[in-house]
Amino acid sequence: MKNLLGILLAFMLFAIPASAQNHGAKGGGGGVRGVGGGHIPSHGPAPHPGPAPAARPAPQTESRPAPQGQEARKSYSDAKGHPEAPHVHAKGDKWVGHDTGKDDPHYHVDHPWEHGRFTGGFGKGHVFRIEGGGPSRFWFGGFYFSVAPYDFGYCNDWLWDSDNIVIYEDPDHDGWYLAYNVRLGTYVHVMFMGNS
Repeated sequence: MKNLLGILLAFMLFAIPASAQNHGAKGGGGGVRGVGGGHIPSHGPAPHPGPAPAARPAPQTESRPAPQGQEARKSYSDAKGHPEAPHVHAKGDKWVGHDTGKDDPHYHVDHPWEHGRFTGGFGKGHVFRIEGGGPSRFWFGGFYFSVAPYDFGYCNDWLWDSDNIVIYEDPDHDGWYLAYNVRLGTYVHVMFMGNS
């Protein structure tokens, strides 16, 4: 009887937090933070209308100073609970962080689309499950991609063997696409590396 009661208690301890995490993730709410939680934007970002805004360095804390020799990273946390990575608001599909314009040196490519163009489908109707790899090379359905080196730090919490992503065209940076993580609501610039 004690064992049964212990198992029941343990089950309840795991079930209650899991239930709370899923609250609000359906019905377009995009999760508790208003970002991610299964929401898929109906469209990609609009082209940037003009020159890039001045860079805003990410806030630094004593426990996490900027690494020596690296530039300060921009902060994208625009509301309480929103990630420090580029993300999309579930309400209104606002693409936070896609505001640097065509001349951003972090996304300059000498030979855009040198490995061809991605033909697997774009936007809401085309959800792909990452099958393996990591930021430098990942794949799904025989299509291979690489995350822009500048964006590596924005995808540390991606699951490279199971997250669902949606690919959007990047209207500002030739040679790049945007990979949107459905679970997290964050996105990174990715380059198509070919298919098998």
